[in-house]
Amino acid sequence: MIQDNTIIDSQGSFNRRPLSLLERWHIDLPLLIGLIMTLMLSLFVLYSASGQHPEMLLRQIIRTGIAFGIMIIVAQIHPRIFLKSAVYLYICGLILLILVELVGDISKGAQRWLNIGFTRIQPSEFFKVVMPLTIAAFLSRDSIPPRTANIIIAFILLMVPVALILHQPDLGTAILVFVSGFIGIFIAGLSLWWLASGAIVAMAAIPIMWNYVLLDYQKQRVLTLIDPESDPLGAGYHIIQSKIAIGSGGLYGKGWLQGSQSQLDFLPEPHTDFIFAVYAEETGLIGFIILFAIYAYILSRCTYITLNARDNFHRILSAAYTFTFMFYIFVNIGMVSGILPVVGVPLPMISYGGTSMATLAVGFGIIMSIHTHKKTLIFR
Repeated sequence: MIQDNTIIDSQGSFNRRPLSLLERWHIDLPLLIGLIMTLMLSLFVLYSASGQHPEMLLRQIIRTGIAFGIMIIVAQIHPRIFLKSAVYLYICGLILLILVELVGDISKGAQRWLNIGFTRIQPSEFFKVVMPLTIAAFLSRDSIPPRTANIIIAFILLMVPVALILHQPDLGTAILVFVSGFIGIFIAGLSLWWLASGAIVAMAAIPIMWNYVLLDYQKQRVLTLIDPESDPLGAGYHIIQSKIAIGSGGLYGKGWLQGSQSQLDFLPEPHTDFIFAVYAEETGLIGFIILFAIYAYILSRCTYITLNARDNFHRILSAAYTFTFMFYIFVNIGMVSGILPVVGVPLPMISYGGTSMATLAVGFGIIMSIHTHKKTLIFR
């Protein structure tokens, strides 16, 4: 039975008072407001990008509701439970990835899915959440910055699932999982010597990656990035049409439902990977600034929570999810703008789809849990 509630204020003193509804539900209101603004903008642009299909909009509303439910549920879990369960979640994720290699379903030339009877799951998505958690739990056990041996072990923990995901093959997800884990290692105190050494090794490995790791379609994406006009009706079509859509938006855009590239089906995958091109064409630079202002607000709130986290585990974990969210934004917009290869990364909280939104919702739920459980102690 709950006997009392104690709130720790900014000075560290104890203040006994009844908890508000948001405090009881461990919801951070400023972050929630930013996410709601993003999702409202998502429904606005998705209706246009989907060809004005209300069925797709309804499905996205349902998925948004499920994602918010997941976020609220995750926010109720105390961060120490995440700390204790990290190793078990990592092992379960590896088992699922191995099962994909052994008995996974093959679709469009890739073996990424696991059939569990009533549905199919993609275990690689699981690691977008588990990888930062594993790295934070492991490195926070010892001193910060971590010792060399711990850094090496952390990289091994990171590269095992990344290698399995690359073998499926799924380059886009592998990159996102690697970045989510690497950010955790970097935040823990990776020295400049490690960064410089890693950069040299990566540059030296480029010929090996090109000749023995990258598949033909992945090489084609890199070549298309360099010269999309070399095959304007084939491999370069996506990027060319996307750049036309973004550029034609001008300052104010063509207006909602008035984008020629999306409404006349010139733009491929307008409701998923290339939804930013639809948005930029219809709202122009003004819409671009509005979207970035909302993203900046969310990132600033997450950064505030990170800087005020209770200990190293919470700081590393919150920072990893925050910078992973930022990386999503950077990669998607860079991809549709023609400055990065097309790797199938959705625009976070905007693109149509349920898996990506659910993954992000878990991350935001954990960030809320880190912040709200820091301030509230419940005596029983």
